[in-house]
Amino acid sequence: MSERSALQRRIRVWLALFVVCLVLSGLTAFPLVSELRWANALIANEWLRHVGDGLDQADADYPFLLYGTDWLAFAHLVIAVFFYGVYRDPVRNIWIIEAGMIACAGVIPLALICGPIRGIPLWWSVIDMSFGVFGVIPLLILRRMIKRLEAAATS
Repeated sequence: MSERSALQRRIRVWLALFVVCLVLSGLTAFPLVSELRWANALIANEWLRHVGDGLDQADADYPFLLYGTDWLAFAHLVIAVFFYGVYRDPVRNIWIIEAGMIACAGVIPLALICGPIRGIPLWWSVIDMSFGVFGVIPLLILRRMIKRLEAAATS
């Protein structure tokens, strides 16, 4: 196997890992009410209980509010589709990787600004920020490999 084809294979493996995580993250936003009930059955945490109570009340009295989380889930799935462009042509579509990196960076100020406004505990905002931190790692690796692939194509 040539170095170029081995690099393309590694790119696709890292890309698949990232897309699977993105899709799973999105899919978990659909069943929030039942997920919080399950979490509260496993973990005794005041904040999780408070969130679960809020979701139960919203689900019972104002179910249309949860429609926003359905759109959040859908957005994750739509974003995952864009990464197919990287699968098809990594060098030409590196911009998708870079846009993903920018989105990961954007998670941090969003959590730091909107978290306090919405009354989210700092420790929960740190968990939210970790999605951006951990999400950018495979994207940085992918970008570096794509740049190497680009250099190999021009030499």
